[in-house]
Amino acid sequence: MGPLPAVSYVMPVLNEADHIEAAVASLIAQDYAGDFDVMLALGPSTDGTDAVVRRMQLADPRIRTAPNELGTTPEGLNIAIRATVNPIVVRVDAHSQLPTDYTRIAVETLLRTGAANVGGVMAAEGKTPFETAVALAYGSRVGLGGTPHHVGGEEGPADTVYLGVFRRDRLEAAGLFDENIRRGQDWELNRRLREQGDTVWFNPALRVTYRPRSSYSRLARQFLSTGMWRGELARRYTSANGLRYFVPPAMVLAVAVGLLLGLFGVVRLALGHGSRWPLIGFAMPAVYVAFVVLATLLVAARHGVRTATWFLLVLPCIHYCWGIGFFFGVAKLTRNIQAYTGR
Repeated sequence: MGPLPAVSYVMPVLNEADHIEAAVASLIAQDYAGDFDVMLALGPSTDGTDAVVRRMQLADPRIRTAPNELGTTPEGLNIAIRATVNPIVVRVDAHSQLPTDYTRIAVETLLRTGAANVGGVMAAEGKTPFETAVALAYGSRVGLGGTPHHVGGEEGPADTVYLGVFRRDRLEAAGLFDENIRRGQDWELNRRLREQGDTVWFNPALRVTYRPRSSYSRLARQFLSTGMWRGELARRYTSANGLRYFVPPAMVLAVAVGLLLGLFGVVRLALGHGSRWPLIGFAMPAVYVAFVVLATLLVAARHGVRTATWFLLVLPCIHYCWGIGFFFGVAKLTRNIQAYTGR
């Protein structure tokens, strides 16, 4: 095969003091035989992240940094990409840890398939009962809809993949990441790659450990943001979005209408007039509650009482925050909202 192409790992970093060291260590530990460098785009962190990064740089000069003043993901990715020159670009998330064979398998897949971008499975793993509940929701069809990059599947062409290992020339031809899209920018970039005739390739052998958000409030913010930007993308590219993206907002709307109809029936009965038929509206929220309970029994019960209890709360958080955010995004409320980056 000749000399292996050199790779550049690019990572946007903002307030990741708890995760950045493990994430970067997983890059240094890769068994890939080609040359590499690591470029971190540092946002304005307030939790001591920069000090952790400086300590790592003293130990390994291949770790370089560039400032990302806005601190957002797409700007950080583009800054890091432009600051590197290697022909293969490996996108990394500060919440992720790559297995040691990740780069080797990814580059082999690129060379074998001729794809412009390859990626695999986001294998969420938690340490606490709450994080474990979130990880279970990520990796099940009842949580995020069962897309291959969450639950696995057959190797082959895909609409999008987790993270991504890119041929630099095809990435640059597509115009890099859209800096006006705060979340979902990977999906949107893969859409452009496919439009220009390139292939996006899913390989389930590429499993990346992902650390979920550690608190309920952070999870809620993350999925409100994710839903908002998915709504924005659905508004911009309606025909390119699969039906699964519309399930959470449809569920939120159905439960809300059902509750209002049921309450309307209760009020009319209390006033002594009206039939009981509006009470049927309570059936919709009841069905959703039954769905959450059944999903908890099937997915989380065997992981212990604390994890199962959290799962009962995590699943509605993901569904409702995502669904409500979707309506905000469709209504163009993503404009100038810097806070909703999901971090």
